[in-house]
Order: sequence, then C-alpha cells, then structure tokens
Amino acid sequence: DERKKNTLKENTLKALETHNSMSKKQWFSEYPAQTVLIASQLIWTSQVTQSFNTTKANRLNLLQQKYLDLLDQLTDLIRQPISHLLRQLISSMLINQVHNRDIINQLIEGNASDENDFKWTKQLRYYVENGTSIVVKSINNCFEYSYEYAGNSTRLVITPLTDRCYQTLLAAFKQFLSGAPSGPAGTGKTETVRDCAKALGRPCVVYNCSEEVTPEQMSQFFAGLSSSGSWSCFDEFNRINIEVLSVIAQQVRSIQEAISSNSETFKLDARTLKINPRAAICITMNPGYAGRTELPDNLKALFRPCAMMVPDFVFISEIMLFSGGFSNASSLSVKLVALFDLCRTQLSKAHHYDWGMRAMKSILTTAAKAKRNDLEKDESLLLVDSIRDCTKPRLVSSDILLFENIIHDVFPDVESKKALPSVVQEELIKAFESLNCQPLPVYVSKSYELYETTMLRHGLMLVGGPMGGKSVSWK
Repeated sequence: DERKKNTLKENTLKALETHNSMSKKQWFSEYPAQTVLIASQLIWTSQVTQSFNTTKANRLNLLQQKYLDLLDQLTDLIRQPISHLLRQLISSMLINQVHNRDIINQLIEGNASDENDFKWTKQLRYYVENGTSIVVKSINNCFEYSYEYAGNSTRLVITPLTDRCYQTLLAAFKQFLSGAPSGPAGTGKTETVRDCAKALGRPCVVYNCSEEVTPEQMSQFFAGLSSSGSWSCFDEFNRINIEVLSVIAQQVRSIQEAISSNSETFKLDARTLKINPRAAICITMNPGYAGRTELPDNLKALFRPCAMMVPDFVFISEIMLFSGGFSNASSLSVKLVALFDLCRTQLSKAHHYDWGMRAMKSILTTAAKAKRNDLEKDESLLLVDSIRDCTKPRLVSSDILLFENIIHDVFPDVESKKALPSVVQEELIKAFESLNCQPLPVYVSKSYELYETTMLRHGLMLVGGPMGGKSVSWK
C-alpha cells in the first residue's frame, strides 16, 4: 500500500514539472489520471495565487481568458476519436476546470484583491509544501493529501451547494466532530461525501444502514475504520433503532476524543485499538420519511448538520452534457429540466416513477454515449432519443400519449421516429411462438424495451397487473 502511494506521489510531482513542456493530449496520456487531476488543481491554485501577488492590472481577467481557452481545447479533444480511458480523464478535467473558471469569475466580480480574501480562502486549494507533500486547504483548515488510489474514476459536478457541504464537513473534522448531510433522496448527500474524500485522497466506505443494525456490528465497523484512517459514510443513519443509536453515540464519542487528544490508542467497548487521526465519520439522513427515528440528543451533539435540499439541475445537466461533448449544452439542459418538471406535475403519481437527479443522470450518461457513437448527428435528436429510451419503458399506458405530447412541446423541431429493428422483431416473434404465446405488437415492443433497459441498468423490476406479460417478456 505504501509503495502504491509513493508511486502516485512521484508521478504527481513529475506531472507538475512537465506540464509546460508537453502538449495537453500528450500530458494526459503520459501520467495516471488521478495524478493529472491533482497536478491541474495545484497549477490552478498557484496561478490564482500568482495573480494576486503581481502588480499588473487585469491579472485575473488574463487568467480567466486562459481558462476559457483551456476549456475550448478540452472540448475539442473530447469530440475526437480517443480511447475510453482518455475520454474519462478529459471528462473529469472538464468538470474540474469549469468549476475553476467559475471561481475565477467570482473573484473578479467580488473584486478580490489578495490571497487572504475570504472569497478565495473558502475554496478547496492545493499546495506543495516542503517540495514533496501536498496539502489541501479550505478556510483555515489544512489537510494532508493521502494518495488513496482512486483510479480513473468519475468526478462530481461541483455546484455552490457542493462547495458549502465541503466547507461544513472539513470544518467539522477540524474540530474533531463528524458531518451529517441531510435532505431528500437524490440531492447528492452520499456522493458529495465520497467526492470530498476523493479530493483529499482518502479511502471512503459507504454503508447502508437498516433497522437490523446492532451495536456489535457498528463496533466492528468503527474498529476497522478508525484503525485504518478511512472515511465512512453511514447512509440513512436514522433508520437504525433508537436503542442502538444511544450505544453508537458512546462509540463515536470515544473515537472523536481519541483523535482530538492525539492519543495513539483508544478503548472501544472492551478492546484497545490503534487510532489513525485521518479517520472521519459521516452520516446521511432523509428526515421525515416513514420508519425513520429522530436522533437522540447525545448523538446530535457529535455531528455538524448540513442541509442539502435541491440540487442545481440545470447547471449539473449542462456540465454533464458539456463533458460528454455536446456543443449546445446550455439550451439542451434548460429543456431537459423543463421536461422533467412537466412530467413531475402532469403525469400520474405512480410509485415507481422517479423525476429526480438519478433518472436525469442515466439520461445524460446515455446521451453522452450516443454522442460518442455519432458525432455528426443532431444533438437535440440524440437527447430526445436518450430521454425516450430511459423513460418510456417505465410509463404506465395512460401516460404514454401525454409523455409524447410533452416531448413535442419541449422539443417542437425534433422529428424522432424510432422503429423496432426488423431482425430483432423476427427473432422475438419466433421466441413468442416457441413459448406458445401470441406475439401481439404491444408484447413484442415491451420485450424490446426490456432488452434496451438491460443496456442501461444493472437491476430491473417488472411492474404490472396479472397477465400483463411480465414473465413472458423476460423469457
């Protein structure tokens, strides 16, 4: 594990040294994705800091132009036929650099004049200290980067809500407390905790809590996490029974006290364990749902709350389309969000419908894949096809016509007629006959929709009344 971390460290410092002497594409291909992303954040921090320290006028405006040019280069690159791994890296780079550009804009608008200005200090800033170690600063909190190998993974779109959650969590950890983002489903609570851990190079373990959780299980969890220095995120924490929560409060308290007193070991229940001060505990909660308990006061006192209510749908979908290679992402994202709002208010309230961030994300991922396969095709048409593929299979029959009309209202210029491929149709009819069933058009099209859904989802659920063709579809 230490060798893996040292390799990442060496590569990051090498990437920093060589970023000026290589073309962007070569630089991205030369080093591991994780080190390229850290190096680019280090470069951005030092460029903004230099802008504050020079006496030239309009220094931030020049830097702003530099980042606009960089985003143009990245969008040109992502539209080229490049490898899947390189595309993944550039997509993550785009997400980070759009955020960096927005921060430079905020600094210009707020007339920030030096590096102690709060508009700058509240950001997540990366510095190299003593020539080798990387530290991440936010407000007056300072954390060492831990080099946990994250691979070439996706990054979260960073909105003002994400930034505020980062600031709350990091301030809580600095005071030896824990973090507790709360809010309805699909607002990015868990993902923000995971992404914050990724930004500091820490391992993060997510666990879904339920009524069956016992104090012994939690003790085992805390023992491993606090000894290894991992972050943990206990999802839907308030589903745990109230009697168990009181015991957990004692366990969390002993870990926090051990970290704050800089002890080498601490006592957890009957065991004495080593403590790693990098460990951190987060919990997420969906308040007001059925079967959720209110946290007892002795537990509330250990957590800093952070309310996450409504994600910025337009901004998130715009950046995801942008990083997927769409050129008119701005107008398409507004239309997509408008379509979701109309569906949410006008379609029936079936239990399995979801018009939240998760459903939107699957549409955006599908659209980005379609864009890669056909770079010349009309972008509105690509998006409409993706919306249909992801949404139509789960609509109840009374909503289908209304859904088609909503699509036509939001995208009036798009003519999209998707026919079932004749080869597939012939094979499906044969399969129906071999099962001694009638190949009615509605069953054949549902079977094809099921096939298409398997391309997008890992787990599927067939919903409907008896004799609706559920079993026959999957057979």
